[in-house]
Amino acid sequence: MKKTRVLTECAVAIALTVICSFVKVWEMPQGGSVSMTMIPLLIISYRRGVGAGMVSGSVYGLLSLMFAGVIYHPMSILLDYVLAFGLIGVCGFFKPTPLGIVLGTLSGVGCRFISSLVSGAVLFGSYAPAGQNPWVYSFIYQCTYMIPELVICFAIMLLITFKAKNLIKV
Repeated sequence: MKKTRVLTECAVAIALTVICSFVKVWEMPQGGSVSMTMIPLLIISYRRGVGAGMVSGSVYGLLSLMFAGVIYHPMSILLDYVLAFGLIGVCGFFKPTPLGIVLGTLSGVGCRFISSLVSGAVLFGSYAPAGQNPWVYSFIYQCTYMIPELVICFAIMLLITFKAKNLIKV
């Protein structure tokens, strides 16, 4: 019975993530956007742990690839979709306390950032302006949309922590 409940919660989180992905505040020209996409993945990770969070994130990454993904290189499937969203699940290592939410959200979004940073530098370094280091270019590019999304995640997750505690507790 518990496995069915966890599976159902993960499916709902994935569906909500897909819905959130269509509501974008800002979209970058070469991929990446500011939205609330990570919120359901963070919630399922806090509720059900790292494993459920990583699997849910990876499944969402594949769905995102199917709905609106662009494959520039075979490694981008892994780095930009499966791994990037799957790594958000690491926030499940933290307890859903105010400090845990801050540290966990920073860790989950940070891991996604690192995956996107590597992808940007290694696979898309040719987009860097002449003479600019591809790693610096990728870092700046990722920051332009990941920092606003991190701020949104902090705000919503802390609001949930204080106002809707049952949403993140099992």
